[in-house]
Amino acid sequence: MWLITWIMVGLIAGWAAGKIMKGSGYGPLMDILLGMVGAVVGGWIFNMLGIYPSGGLIASIVVAIVGAVLIISISRLIKGA
Repeated sequence: MWLITWIMVGLIAGWAAGKIMKGSGYGPLMDILLGMVGAVVGGWIFNMLGIYPSGGLIASIVVAIVGAVLIISISRLIKGA
């Protein structure tokens, strides 16, 4: 069940980050992967800042969106777009 939840968080975070960053996007599969990576990166960043969001699924989605936006920003810098 946790895998399905993780995929859903990744999907929502990837989609939202794509909308926030306004671009052509990377496609649904890449959005999910970016959302999942964003969840890990966002969790790490929030942890390093001493912020421990509690609130279940909503907090996880917000953290994942922050991380996914950061990942997309970095990938666009590297790509030069």
